[in-house]
Amino acid sequence: MIVEGRNVITRAARWSAVHPWWAIAIWVAFVVGALVVGGLTGTRQATASDLSIGQSGRAAAIARSGGLQERAVENLLITSWNGGPLDTDRAQSAAEAATRGLRTLGGIAAIGQPQPAPDGSALRVPVTLDGDPETAAGRVQPLLDRVAEARQGHSDVRMELVGAGSIKAGLNDMLGRDLRKATVLSLPITLLVMVLVFGAVVAASVPVVIGLSSVLAGLGLWGVASQVVPDPGPVGQFIVLTGMAIGVDYSLFYLKRQREERALGADTIDAIEIAAATSGHSVLVSGVVVMVSMGALYLAGHIAFEGMATGAVIVVAIAIISSLTVLPALLSRFGRFLDVPRLPMVWRFTGRGGVKPRLWSTMLKPSLRHPVIALVASVGVLLLLALPALGLKLKATGIDDLPRSIPAMQAYERLTHSFPSQSDTHTVAVTAPAGRSAELGAAVAELVQQAMADDLFVHDPGPVVRTSADGTVATVAIGTRFASGSAQARASLDRLRTDLAPHTLGAVEGARFAVGGSDVAYDVDYRANVMDKLPWVLGAALALTFLVMALAFRSVVLAAITVALNLLSAAASFGLLALVFQPTWAQGLLHFESTGRVVAWMPLMLFVILLGLSMDYHVFVVSRIREAARGGLSLREAVEQGITRTAGVVTSAAAVMVCVFALLASLHYIEMKQLGVGMACAVLLDATLIRIVALPAVITLVGWRTWWPSRLARQSSGRTARMPAIVAAAGARTTLP
Repeated sequence: MIVEGRNVITRAARWSAVHPWWAIAIWVAFVVGALVVGGLTGTRQATASDLSIGQSGRAAAIARSGGLQERAVENLLITSWNGGPLDTDRAQSAAEAATRGLRTLGGIAAIGQPQPAPDGSALRVPVTLDGDPETAAGRVQPLLDRVAEARQGHSDVRMELVGAGSIKAGLNDMLGRDLRKATVLSLPITLLVMVLVFGAVVAASVPVVIGLSSVLAGLGLWGVASQVVPDPGPVGQFIVLTGMAIGVDYSLFYLKRQREERALGADTIDAIEIAAATSGHSVLVSGVVVMVSMGALYLAGHIAFEGMATGAVIVVAIAIISSLTVLPALLSRFGRFLDVPRLPMVWRFTGRGGVKPRLWSTMLKPSLRHPVIALVASVGVLLLLALPALGLKLKATGIDDLPRSIPAMQAYERLTHSFPSQSDTHTVAVTAPAGRSAELGAAVAELVQQAMADDLFVHDPGPVVRTSADGTVATVAIGTRFASGSAQARASLDRLRTDLAPHTLGAVEGARFAVGGSDVAYDVDYRANVMDKLPWVLGAALALTFLVMALAFRSVVLAAITVALNLLSAAASFGLLALVFQPTWAQGLLHFESTGRVVAWMPLMLFVILLGLSMDYHVFVVSRIREAARGGLSLREAVEQGITRTAGVVTSAAAVMVCVFALLASLHYIEMKQLGVGMACAVLLDATLIRIVALPAVITLVGWRTWWPSRLARQSSGRTARMPAIVAAAGARTTLP
């Protein structure tokens, strides 16, 4: 069999198929090299400075300019085991034992005096660390060890260490465990789905190997990329699950087509080349759409989005390369041994190439016979699911949103219960010209006085003022007694930003000031940035998707249909996200505590991911429809054949993605849970309601104009149907799509 018009995809596939050992060796060397380089560089974590944004970021920058950035403070917290009143003598004895051990360590700037809680329920000893506070998480373990040693001799009280460093260290440990869990679970789940798809163990293993190697290479190269774009936190988990899902899906499309061609009589090399010309083309187009849609996140102007976009682009690019190079080599090397050992019961339903699937034909009939009703019904269901999105509320992930399974978070709850002033603090930072130091001091004093008279702020202890050595920079730490996610906490921030600070600090000529903080202010600024950049990111993602689809299929009508269907799918997933995570009904099912809001970055991230991933199915299905139409079938017959012949593989690919993304919902971090649920629901909707009902209905209604302005749009819908050459018996000639 000959494939005319060979391009780089088919040439690469043929070379790999003819020289399989060379292709496999080069790929193994690439993966190992990526892992080695990534191991040498390590992964650079984003710091608080990297993640700062808006007015809270400006406040932090002003404080740093005067050397007034917050020091890293850990709290030695001593409470009773039953949560009741604390025995003072026992607490003092335990505190003395622990502080003796801490004083033997380096890296500690100061250890404060024991401070009893106002209600007598706890004793707190502040421990100030030396060095950069943003690296405290990596230096806190020796302190935790000393406290653990002291705890052994004072088991009559609860003794623990809590602070920003210990909480971040606990979060990093949890994320590492979750990453390992997701990796370990995704492999057997994916392999099981593949066995059910192919009915043979070897064939099922090939996509899993491709997906796993893509993930390993992606993690290695992400270590290198993180030196430029720091890791905001969950990029590793995202690479693992996205890489497995996409790598397996791309391999699945390719392998299924190669298997189909072999069943029609093609030899191994010719079947691989035809698969490259068809499914390989679809993989390339789909991958490019994923990358360009993820690339739109760079317009969001925040390191968290840039990190996720970079990780996604890396792993998708690797998955494309692996599917177009080493996959043909593996298929060539295994040859007909791909179909061993067979699972007899499963093989009966999966090993029959070229047989028209009756189930999918039956399911597709309503959309083809009654396209108007099918389209109205499917769009109606999607819009109904999207309704809760109208009440979508966003919130940046703060300390109150971290899982209580982290020991340091349990200690944090006890700390804020006994010492309410520790719940959250607004930081007012101001700088003034050198000649205005006296005026600046007076303005700061006036700000403190007004804050002390306002019930929105904590009065005991009162605001803490720090001034730079030259007197030109000052910071005022003002505590609020309300939880960071509450309306009162946001009201206290608004009072400072719009009233107290402008009327006091703003009166100093030449002064610049900003009000920040780690929780309330960051949440407000982060959400404001998301809402400001949302139209630009979504618009760019849609425009780029439209452009790639129009160029790939030479049809602006098809590109417009693609954008419209993806908007419906994304809106429905947003609605499901709000329905699941904003109320409390799903808390027990998914093991989380509802904050009544969705993570602020979720709409942007979820939209661009879904826009890209939906192309896996869309491009694959549309390519087969166009292929059938070019071969001579009427449009309706082309739609039926294109969808029925791809429905099985699309369903299988969706099952892989849904299973892999559902693993995210089992992780502890609320961000990963929401991302997993949103993506799993959207993929499920996309592979069923969109591809089986809405897409065939809209193409049937639009008719041959679907392909406008390509030459295919000028075909007559009444022409005589014939079987496309690409799926004819072995020996026929075929052309590239």
